[in-house]
Amino acid sequence: MKKLFIFAFVVVFIVAAAGCAVGNRLVASENSAVSAVSDDSAMLKANEKKAWETAAKVFPVERQLNVQQFKELYDKVMAGQEDAYLVDLRTHPEFYAGHIAGTDNIHAGQMYTVPKKIKNKDAKIVLWCRTHKRGAYVGERLAQYGYTNIWWYKDGIVGWLEAGYPLCNRFMGLFEVTEYHKNFTEIDKETNKPLYRIR
Repeated sequence: MKKLFIFAFVVVFIVAAAGCAVGNRLVASENSAVSAVSDDSAMLKANEKKAWETAAKVFPVERQLNVQQFKELYDKVMAGQEDAYLVDLRTHPEFYAGHIAGTDNIHAGQMYTVPKKIKNKDAKIVLWCRTHKRGAYVGERLAQYGYTNIWWYKDGIVGWLEAGYPLCNRFMGLFEVTEYHKNFTEIDKETNKPLYRIR
């Protein structure tokens, strides 16, 4: 009798587990069908544009710097003639690959750490990234935190490179980029073969 009870219990358990698995698969397939059909990309793109416009409004025109204006400020800060935080918002790998000598790095995704690092709400903070997007979004958030003197270098690292100014990293020191590519593939344009022979 005891063996029969155990056998019946095991059978009921297996049938219940199989039923749950089938039910979960049906719910998952219904959800994937809904998400596959739903395309909200136009709405999301429009909302991102609105969010971008709101973020960019944080910076009055006089606090938006082009590459020449930023270079003048950079030279003053490096010479000790002006006090400002020059903050590169690119990712750590981007920064380590090449950055403007003497500047700081706070990854845009870690903007919540700024109040721990910059404790004066009135400090002059100049933000930039590769081009301009992250700078505006982080600036908007810093204004929400209570910072009052936020500047935006809009041309970013790309503008710095195109103006012929050097970058640095720990492996090469100062260097100039002669041809900038967002995604460099090390493939020769003429032969369509790799520029290296052994890896």
